[in-house]
Amino acid sequence: MSRPAVIAALSALSLSLAAPVGAQTRHDTAAPIEFGADHIELQDRANRAVLSGNVKVRQAEMTLTAQRMTVAYTGQVIDGNPQVSRLDASGGVTVVRPDQTARSQFGVYDLNRRVITMLGSVRLTQANNTINGGRLTINLDTGRAVIDGSSVAGGAAPGGSGVTQAPNGRVTGTFSVPKRN
Repeated sequence: MSRPAVIAALSALSLSLAAPVGAQTRHDTAAPIEFGADHIELQDRANRAVLSGNVKVRQAEMTLTAQRMTVAYTGQVIDGNPQVSRLDASGGVTVVRPDQTARSQFGVYDLNRRVITMLGSVRLTQANNTINGGRLTINLDTGRAVIDGSSVAGGAAPGGSGVTQAPNGRVTGTFSVPKRN
């Protein structure tokens, strides 16, 4: 596919980015997506595009921001859109929905599995409730979200696994309690 075709196709992407934990309404996966970045590098032979600098992806009522994002596509184009298989985001990753915000160092959206995974200093906020951990995994088909204390770190842990634990390897948080008479 030529560079102009990829640029045109990327501008009309129809990805499905879904909501973090327990969203009340289903995300509109058929909605068009808008994206912006300071820079885009197309790597045609590798079937990917690299967006960098203040990356912002918006679809329906959800927004994903990061400093860098790699968009992997299959090479197939259907109705003028490349078939995206995965988004990898890094650097201040934030997923925002009308009632929730999730933040982390890294994020992966696997479109084939319909799973969003956020890694490294994860913080999920909804109203006055906050949960902190190392990894957040959201199954977009079931809506099930799991937060745990493990995380991928910048340096290797003892034994070279690259996996470290959140403080004490635990999930922490605060839940608000409604006022009672």
